[in-house]
Amino acid sequence: MACSPCSPWPMRVGCLLLREASEGDIEQLLSFRNDPEVNRFMLRTSVDPESFRREWLAVPTSASDFSCVAEVNGHVVAMGFLEVVDGMGQPGMPKFTDGVIGYIVEPDSAGKGVASDLARGLLVAAFDDLGLRRVTASCNADNPASARVLEKAGMRREQHGIEDSWHAELGWVDGYQYAMLAHEWHEWHEWHARHSPERALI
Repeated sequence: MACSPCSPWPMRVGCLLLREASEGDIEQLLSFRNDPEVNRFMLRTSVDPESFRREWLAVPTSASDFSCVAEVNGHVVAMGFLEVVDGMGQPGMPKFTDGVIGYIVEPDSAGKGVASDLARGLLVAAFDDLGLRRVTASCNADNPASARVLEKAGMRREQHGIEDSWHAELGWVDGYQYAMLAHEWHEWHEWHARHSPERALI
């Protein structure tokens, strides 16, 4: 991957337009980022508005942060996260080969396929546009909806952390890590192009 790749956005995936965030989006993003219903399974249950604003407005000039917003009919319904990171290895390994993805969907748009389309778009950006080698994503084991989204996108569960994080309501809870390699993504995409075109179309 080049040190300063071009942004993969905008991109259309299903009903979504994925694009870079603008200053005018920040209040809408904050309205559901700090919603208790939305952040129930997040480690950071709330964010400081000014820090949040600075982080999002810095994305277009970042060499490693390719976060985006998801829009339906002109309304921002979700935010997606894509960070380019180093993998693990001995000295001399290639840099910026891996990615970490995540997503947050506003409550009114939950259960409508937004998260699935957004996760698919993040993988397209990671593998097809940025040329990454491996992508990971994590979720709480008590959040089966998020696990289903990642599995539907073709990612495989490769780690089950036993009581690896603290939840204010539930105590120590399990977590899942999902991953996908570039060749797995291309194989998954080719299979669905032949057998399930509606899931492979971008």
